[in-house]
Parts: sequence; C-alpha cells; structure tokens
Amino acid sequence: MKRVVAVVASVILMAVLSGATAAPQAPADTVPEDPTDSIRAGEYWLDQYGVRDAWKTTRGAGQKIAIIDTGIGRGPTEFSGAVAGGIDVSGVGSSDGRTPVGAVDANHGSWVASLAAARGTGNGRGMIGVAPEAELLSISVGFGATTSKPFTEQIAQAMRWAVDNGATVINLSLTTNTLDWDPSWDTAFEYAFDHDVVVVVAAGNRGSGTDRVGAPATIPGVLAVGGVDPGGRASNDASTQGITIGLSAPSERLLGVSADGTLVQWNGTSGAAPIVAGIAALVRAAHPDLDADNVLNRLIETAKPAAGATTTPDPLYGYGLVDAARAVSAQVPTVNENPLGSLTEWIRLYRRADAQPTPEPTGTPVVIPPLPPVDAAPAAGSPLLPSRDSVLYGSLPLGAATLAAIMIALGVSAAARRIRQARTSREPSRTTNEESLPS
Repeated sequence: MKRVVAVVASVILMAVLSGATAAPQAPADTVPEDPTDSIRAGEYWLDQYGVRDAWKTTRGAGQKIAIIDTGIGRGPTEFSGAVAGGIDVSGVGSSDGRTPVGAVDANHGSWVASLAAARGTGNGRGMIGVAPEAELLSISVGFGATTSKPFTEQIAQAMRWAVDNGATVINLSLTTNTLDWDPSWDTAFEYAFDHDVVVVVAAGNRGSGTDRVGAPATIPGVLAVGGVDPGGRASNDASTQGITIGLSAPSERLLGVSADGTLVQWNGTSGAAPIVAGIAALVRAAHPDLDADNVLNRLIETAKPAAGATTTPDPLYGYGLVDAARAVSAQVPTVNENPLGSLTEWIRLYRRADAQPTPEPTGTPVVIPPLPPVDAAPAAGSPLLPSRDSVLYGSLPLGAATLAAIMIALGVSAAARRIRQARTSREPSRTTNEESLPS
C-alpha cells in the first residue's frame, strides 16, 4: 500500500487581520495585553481553555518545543528571540531549518509554531502563543515530491536531533494514512521517551481525507490530539476519530503567522496539537520535578469532560478537552508509567524481538550409536523369470499344496473302491437263493 503523508491543516482561508504591524518587542510578562487588539481577542482558546489563568503561574520559561514541520520563517516579529536553533532534514532547506520547505505547505511550520510560542508584536499586541516564554526548535522536513529523501528517514533524524538539542516537548502536526509505521520510528520515538521528552501529535482531519488516526498518532506513548470547534464539539472536517486520541483542543477558526509575517485564519488538528504542546511546556515549567509520564498524566487527569463524549476515553474526544489552568495548578497523584502506553512493550510483542538471549545448554549431551549399514538392494531381474523370493514363498508352497491335494484325492478314491468291493463280496446272490427253495 502506498503511504500518504500530509500535514494536517485544511484549506486555508487567508485573512489578514488588523493590528499586525511589527513593533519593538518587550518581555511578555511585563507588558499588559492591549484589550483593543483584535488579534488577541481572536485567540478565544486563551480564555476558554484556561491559558491566561495558567500564565499567572508560568509562561513556559526554560522549556524548548521542537516543531518538526516545514520550517519556521525568519522574518516575523512574533518569532523574534523565540527560535533557539534548528536544522533541515529534508535536504532541500537551509541548514538552520528556517527556510520554509514545500510549494504548498511552506507556511505550515510557521502557523504551528505561532500557536505554540509566538511572542506577539510588542506593546501587548499581536499574536501570542500558549507558551510565549518557551523557546522553539525549527526542524524542516519535506513532504511528497518536495524531496527525494524518504519521509520516514527524515522524521527519525528529526526526532533524534530534537532530543539531542534539548527539546522537552516535540510537536508533530502531520499524519499518514496507515495505522502502522516504519520500524525506524521505533528507535527514534523510544529515544525521545527514554530521554524524558513529551511527544504531541495531530490526529488528522476528515476534510483532508483522514477518516481515522494514522501514524504517528497510533504510536504508544505519544499524546494524539483531536480537534473541536469553538463550542467544544468534535470538529466535522478539522478532526478525525480513533481509540488512540488522548485529548482534544480547538481546531477551527485558529490564527497563524505565516513565514512572511502575514496573519491567517486556518483549521485543522495541526493547530490543536501545538496548543496542547504549549500547555505541556507550561506544565513542565510549573513542575520541573515531573517526568514526561507525569506531565502527560497531569494533562489527561485535569481535562474537562466533553459534552459529546460517550465513553472515557472517547474515540472523538479522548479523555476530554485540555485545561491549561487545572493542568498547571491541580493536585494530581503521580504515576510510574506512561498512561498512553509503552512503545517498548509494543515492540516486544509485535516486532517479535528476542526478550532474552538464547540460554546455554546445561545437560550432558546424549551419544546416539550409529545405525547399522543398510544392505545393498538386489540387482533387478527380468519380471518373466522367477526370483528367489517368488520360488521360496510362491511356487514351492503352491506345489506342495497341490501335491498334497492330489495324494489326498487318490487316497480317498482308493478307499472308496475298497469299500465298494467289500460290500459286493458280502452280499448273497438273489437268483441262486430263489432257485434252491422247494416248489
């Protein structure tokens, strides 16, 4: 089956919004937000999902969010001071990962990054990300015909580079059309989990042809994010369904900063994932003692129940709608394992890897004596001539039986003759007796 890989953003409605002019940027925590700014007002998820309340505790300082996507543009003011490093793994971008890759989806990486950690344009205005004090790592990948380098190889390399360069959260706003994944992703994702990194991925969109979640959202241990509309209902086009969905977040009427600084409105779980990735960075900043498993557990345990959910987890909503304020502040018991599953255990079961080395034999070898030599087969003879076996087991017994039968028959005949002769000699002549009687 041909594997189709795609970024999970629906067709974009280009909408340049007012108030996007660049200005010298001041630290986000020292400048009050401008209540007249239409861009900030358009970011409805900041209030509805508790992000502004979470900012009272932290804005994500000290965390690095790796954006494995089409690259984060250099120009926008919203990214000034936000990108701490980058790399291109596609072979067609620039070495720092800041040149957008792809003819169609080149802006995708910038939109994703702006939702996670945009800095605004200064004076409390302009688009701001969920974790505006976290740093970004820009890793540019190529999709489809953009590059001849295998996509699976790009992702494996990107994952390792992100971990080696200090990522505490990795965001993958991309999907495939298959449930399984290349074995090279086993070690790449295990590498992230083994180094205490939270991995957040998009679930995919029906509007883009994804009817159910595909890899990497099916990999055990990742946090797959589904999408909801502004009213908190599962999105019809800008989401999908599957048993691996962990949480839901807004995926409609999102804002994004393009590589050239243009603001757009767009849809897709490509945007829901970085909102959750940004909240994961807030949790890690607020609770630096927690490992990745407990960060994920905190996000799940503090989620708000979705009105349309029928089970927990639900194939549309997962464990519910992400809640940044509760994730940062609530009391949550710690866990000892990833609540979203173990990739290591999955590999052991389904890749049929040897769990233990082959044991050495401990008993004394048994010596089996050789078998006796096999007699040579007799030479083939003519089928018309009698063989030794046919004479011995066929002709002789048959002849003996025939001779015995003849002798018995002759004896019976002779005995019968003697019996008849004896009877004849004892019987008197009837004519003689009659003649001797008186008249």
